[in-house]
Amino acid sequence: MFEPASNLTTEQNTALKTLTIIGYLEGTSFLLLLCIAMPLKYMMDIPEGVKYIGMAHGGLFIAYIVVLMGTAVKIKMPIWAIPAGVLGSFLPFGPFIFDHWLKKSLKKSKKVF
Repeated sequence: MFEPASNLTTEQNTALKTLTIIGYLEGTSFLLLLCIAMPLKYMMDIPEGVKYIGMAHGGLFIAYIVVLMGTAVKIKMPIWAIPAGVLGSFLPFGPFIFDHWLKKSLKKSKKVF
């Protein structure tokens, strides 16, 4: 799941690892909300899933945005990468794709962005 980038400091790697973990949790909660909780609510009239999973997803979404901003500063992301990360949080599988793209970009470059 996370392989430290050799061109980053320990603090930067820790920030990137935190972003990865929060991103995976946020993305998973969004998929649970879309694929399990909402069908239960609208097909079987069981709204509790949306209430609890939605609340968890909301907290994880806010945490993801905060961690994304902090990580952007620590690893010196270009300004256009921040909207890409935010946009990814609104799309199913978006945080997973953004994480892959970010790590691929870090591996390609010899410098920190």
